[in-house]
Amino acid sequence: MLEIKKFAAIDIGSNAIRLLISNVIISQDRDPQFKKSSLVRVPIRLGADVFVNDGMISEANIERMIHAMEAFKLLMNVHNIEKYKACATSAMREASNGIEVTEKILSKTGIKIDIIGGKEEAQIISSTNLNELIEGDNTYLYVDVGGGSTEFTLFSKGKTISSKSFEMGTVRLLNNKKSVNKEIFYNVEKWVKKHTKDLKNISLIGSGGNINKLFKMSGRTEGKPISFIYLNAQYQFLKNMSYEDRISELSLNPDRADVIIPATKIYLSAMKWSGARKIYVPKIGLSDGIIKTLFYNK
Repeated sequence: MLEIKKFAAIDIGSNAIRLLISNVIISQDRDPQFKKSSLVRVPIRLGADVFVNDGMISEANIERMIHAMEAFKLLMNVHNIEKYKACATSAMREASNGIEVTEKILSKTGIKIDIIGGKEEAQIISSTNLNELIEGDNTYLYVDVGGGSTEFTLFSKGKTISSKSFEMGTVRLLNNKKSVNKEIFYNVEKWVKKHTKDLKNISLIGSGGNINKLFKMSGRTEGKPISFIYLNAQYQFLKNMSYEDRISELSLNPDRADVIIPATKIYLSAMKWSGARKIYVPKIGLSDGIIKTLFYNK
């Protein structure tokens, strides 16, 4: 007998807010199948408020968030969602009025938002199909690049060796002073080299909207990795284009056309520091992890 359950995940990031609606198909003879039904992305750049201005979510963006949550609630009702979870990451956890904003949204829309830490964010993401890649004797450095932070997790022989979240997100890097970014990269380089120095044949696993876009642009078939050489060539190509040309020539969204540069630099740097020559892009992220945790009641 076939059973279909519907769950929703709301990911409130530093660069954008997403609603993922998934169908979980349950049958007796096989593992549950997770099928994406709908994905809505709203470009509300909360990181520009928190990392650049006065550390607060602005009134204008609070109103935009309320409108987004009202729209998401309607969509969840239309889809007959059984259960949902909303998680906010780097920008909201650093905002001085983050708690106040979640309370206002709850009272206005009925949507409850949990502000999660970097460690919890990494744990939720690791509950995705990541285990399909990290099984066996291989070593992987998982890199999830967001707008406000980047999560690094090192896997070897199917086990987690180490994990750490750094304040090295794309929106933050765009708006920081060069000296600040240099220090951030130095600290991350030190961590990566320390934890990978005795490991060989490391591959990267990339997560985030930017690496998904880069993978799509590469024309690779699903499951095939991107090489360091290709990614570096793509980085130079993108960097030499103007912001306007990235939008008009490559059809990138305006809120993707700027952050894709620092994102690519982070992935390339992680490959260089760890000695990885290829990066796998399994199209997983926080939203997918939230769906899994809802289904398994974690």
